[in-house]
Amino acid sequence: MRRVIISLLLLLPWITGSAQSRQERNDSLKILWIGNSYTIFNDLPSMVTRLGAEQGLKLSATRFLKGGEHLSGHYANPSLIKALKKGGWDYVVIQEYSTGAAQSTREVIDNTYHYAHLLDSLAVAGSPDCHVIFYMTWGHKKSNVHNKGQSDPAYPLDEDYRNFQDHLRLSYLEMTYENKAWCAPVGIAWQSIRNSNPDIELYVKDGYHPSLAGSYLAAHCFVATLLRKRYTSQIYYDMLAPRAKALCRAAQDAVLNNQRLLFYEREKRQ
Repeated sequence: MRRVIISLLLLLPWITGSAQSRQERNDSLKILWIGNSYTIFNDLPSMVTRLGAEQGLKLSATRFLKGGEHLSGHYANPSLIKALKKGGWDYVVIQEYSTGAAQSTREVIDNTYHYAHLLDSLAVAGSPDCHVIFYMTWGHKKSNVHNKGQSDPAYPLDEDYRNFQDHLRLSYLEMTYENKAWCAPVGIAWQSIRNSNPDIELYVKDGYHPSLAGSYLAAHCFVATLLRKRYTSQIYYDMLAPRAKALCRAAQDAVLNNQRLLFYEREKRQ
């Protein structure tokens, strides 16, 4: 009997260690980024990793990024599918093409919701405890820049920023709800800054890609989404402190004031 007890005591550190979370063991949390140039610009994953580390959040980023790519194109990438099936992810970020979630309802259902669900299902099948995070993007500065020069009639509900943004907001929140996932509300924070601090330029000259300030705002949205609490940051990326703090605050407000719409917990698989 004594020998059995001693054996169990020797095993105890291994048993308790295997049950601890990665954060408790001080390991990095693995985050997989699926997206395009909105994520590539200013190296958003590295920004999130750096800002997260400042708050004690250790992240290890893997990227599947291609400029101009839609979710349908990502779903056709065998390397991504293999990575999702292999698993081991704590977070999987999914970002659609800038106009993909702002088209007609039929197009969004067929071309965005469908592939969002397929990628979400693969992520959860491979990593049952992971959180899928839909990256809510922003409307183009004035109107859909990709409509210019097209022979087909432009979709009227993305011909000005406000309607464009409203449509993106609805589509990403729908995807989040339907897949019982999380959402990083970058588009909501973006609109808030455009209203409250119009002097902060969130776009580069093309009118849709993010400036450094735009990516910084997006990065804080992700950190706030992961932490779900208020924090302060001393990393400003060469911006003036008041400007950086306004962006950080807007990101946290967007997350913490909309939690009922942004966070869903899926039922654990037996």
